[in-house]
Amino acid sequence: MLAVSGGKRERAARERAARERMASAARAYAEQGWPCTPGAHPAAVGDRACSCDRLGCPDPAAHPVSGAWALHASAEADKVALWWAKRPDANIILPTGRVFDVFDIPAAAGEFALERIGREGLPAGPVASVGGERYLFFVATRGAPVDEDEWWSCHLDTSPETVTETPGMRWHCRDSYVLAPPSVLPSGRTVTWVRPPDDLPLPDPLRLLEVLSDSCEAAG
Repeated sequence: MLAVSGGKRERAARERAARERMASAARAYAEQGWPCTPGAHPAAVGDRACSCDRLGCPDPAAHPVSGAWALHASAEADKVALWWAKRPDANIILPTGRVFDVFDIPAAAGEFALERIGREGLPAGPVASVGGERYLFFVATRGAPVDEDEWWSCHLDTSPETVTETPGMRWHCRDSYVLAPPSVLPSGRTVTWVRPPDDLPLPDPLRLLEVLSDSCEAAG
């Protein structure tokens, strides 16, 4: 019985530490000027993969809690701290098309891209891994350019097959978002930084677009 009780205490301590890491990360994003908003998280009980009440959630633990996320997202540290005090298990959602855009590509393509970027001395910017399955390349935002044929906006439920020119790639810009480290996936894997944010300017997306497109084709 003592061993069981000790195991419960250890598990509770690990869960508490994980929640504190999530809240600390959300505050850190806000403090560096990156708006964020609470996201759904893996369900703690039952047979659902997502904490939301939607049956058959198409994007479990990887979407905002609120449908008004675009309006609610904030970089006010006090507001962000209050959100995670109320929802300590919430994952972290970062809206795109504001401070940055994000290229979202398969992990194998991301590894190819990082090798080429390092070999050619190109700026990479922050890069995150989503459970070892997708790589997120953070780049300067293009906002809402006049010539909208140069870019496409997408949400996390967009099928990569619809982007025929660059199979497997998604360009998250305005009206989209990404899941940020250290968010937890239903599989138990996490979103982690491959290259953490630094104080350097974010790279121009068009400079990396060719590299990432070529990497997607090479990995495919």
